[in-house]
Amino acid sequence: MELTILQFTATDADAGMRLDVFLAEAQSEVTRSQIKKWIDADRALVNGRAEAARYKLKAGDAVCLEPPPLAPSQTLAESIPLKILFEDEHFLVIDKPAGMVTHPAPGHSGGTLVNALLHHCKDLPGIGGVERPGIVHRLDKETSGLVAVAKTNAALNHLAGQFKNRTIQKVYLALAQGRFKEARGKIDSSVGRHKGDRKKMTAGAVDGREAETYYEVKEQYDLFAWLRLFPKTGRTHQIRVHLASINHPVLGDKLYGGRMDPRLGRLSRHALHAHRLELNHPATEERMLFESPFAPDLESYRLRATKS
Repeated sequence: MELTILQFTATDADAGMRLDVFLAEAQSEVTRSQIKKWIDADRALVNGRAEAARYKLKAGDAVCLEPPPLAPSQTLAESIPLKILFEDEHFLVIDKPAGMVTHPAPGHSGGTLVNALLHHCKDLPGIGGVERPGIVHRLDKETSGLVAVAKTNAALNHLAGQFKNRTIQKVYLALAQGRFKEARGKIDSSVGRHKGDRKKMTAGAVDGREAETYYEVKEQYDLFAWLRLFPKTGRTHQIRVHLASINHPVLGDKLYGGRMDPRLGRLSRHALHAHRLELNHPATEERMLFESPFAPDLESYRLRATKS
C-alpha cells in the first residue's frame, strides 16, 4: 500500500493560525474534528515534532501530515461515461455534467463521479478512509465544469498543496439576478454554516472561514447579468453564498436564490459553470490551462432569456 504523506510550508499569511485550522483548510474534504483526532494521534508534525492542535504556526514552519490508511472502499465502480479533457499517469481533468454528485454521500451511494472514476482508473488515492478518492476539490451537484483528479498519492499531495497555497487559478461563469452597478467588484466576507439550516452556508458568519471572490460583468441584460468569477478561496457554496449576500443570487439557485422573476422563465438548475482551471503539473511543474465553454443548457437559456 502506498503511504500518503502530505507536506506543507506555512506562509506569512498562515502565521498565528492554529495547526488544526491550517490543516483543515489544506484538506477541505476532511472535517476539523477528524484532523484534530489525527493530530492527537501524533500524525501531524511541525518541523519534525508532534504539536498540539492549538499550536500557533510561524512563517516557514514545515508541516507534515500522515493520515491513517484507507479503510477498504465500499464504493462500487460503475460504468458511467466521462468527458475527459486530459489524462496521464499522474492526474486527469474531467468536464463534469450538471446533475452528477462528486462523491458518495447519504442518499447518493451510486451514480457519482467517484463511482465513474473507480471504473475508469481502477484505483485512486485517498485520505484517511474518506470516500473521495483522488478528489482534491469538488463541484456541487448542479454545477457543471472542470474537476481535477489525482491518480497517485504524490499527485494528490502536490495538487492539495497548490489549492492550499492558492496557486491554482479557477474561473467560473454564472448568470446572476439583477443589474450590477459596477462592472467589476470584490466580495470579501467569511463563509460559515447557517445556524438554522445545516444544509446552507451563510456569509458574514462570526465563526466562518475567510472567503474572497472577485467578479466581472461580461454582459448586463435587463433582468440578469452574465458574470465571470474568480474565487480566491474554496469554501462550500462560496460563489452562490457571496452573490446572494449582495442581492444578486445565481439564477435557478433553489437554496439561496428565492423565487426567480417570472419574466425569466424556468431554469432546471442553478446557472454556475466551472469554466477555467490553471495549475502546475504535479510531476513536471509545467503550467497547464484547461477550459470548458459555458454549458450548452445555460448558453441556450441565456440566449433565449435575452430575447424574451
